[in-house]
Amino acid sequence: MKFGIVVFPGTWSDGDCFYVVREILGQDAVYIWHKERDLRGAQCIILPGGFSYGDYLRPGAIARFSPVMGEVVRFAEAGGLVIGICNGFQILCEAGLLPGALIRNSHLQYRCQWTHLKVENTSLPFTCACEEKRVLGIPISHYEGNYFADPETLRVLEEEKRVVFRYATPEGEATPEANPNGSVNNIAGIVNERGNVLGMMPHPERACEDILGSSDGLLIFRSVLKWLGEIM
Repeated sequence: MKFGIVVFPGTWSDGDCFYVVREILGQDAVYIWHKERDLRGAQCIILPGGFSYGDYLRPGAIARFSPVMGEVVRFAEAGGLVIGICNGFQILCEAGLLPGALIRNSHLQYRCQWTHLKVENTSLPFTCACEEKRVLGIPISHYEGNYFADPETLRVLEEEKRVVFRYATPEGEATPEANPNGSVNNIAGIVNERGNVLGMMPHPERACEDILGSSDGLLIFRSVLKWLGEIM
């Protein structure tokens, strides 16, 4: 299958995502420049991490107006799979494809560290290769990764099982100590109402080889392949 990796000025995780798709998974991948309006037949779009447009206004706020985003929105509304990682998550929220916002970490510090994520829903295109309640070891790298939403939005997300990943202990307990940025309800990743758009702050592309400390991130990419019938 083909993954499309969107590149904005300031994006820097595009190469990591490309490497995982091409070299580890053996799938096709193409870079899509932010000024393009053609997704080039991609079956899954990735908005990777970085600092699109230097975060000069706020993360994702300018990238949301890039020409490519009109096509990404149409692709998502038609049921296409979209993954937003870190800055990509911020862009999806700014574009209205996901609810809520990513604000400054509660401790006002940039954090680059390993975290544990409890998988809360394994019926999605991005988690169908995971075991129920699986805990993944995946790193974060952000300053504005503190997920926030109003109480009604949170209620809907929780009731509809749209919270996909939650910061937790290695045993799967969502404790305050396991929360690296202050995200409400320890939320690390969510999906839209239809379940085809995922936003997550941790970087699965940095956890796809054991030599890096974990290969748990592969489960997310392999879930997409499984969902689309490309069984690994």
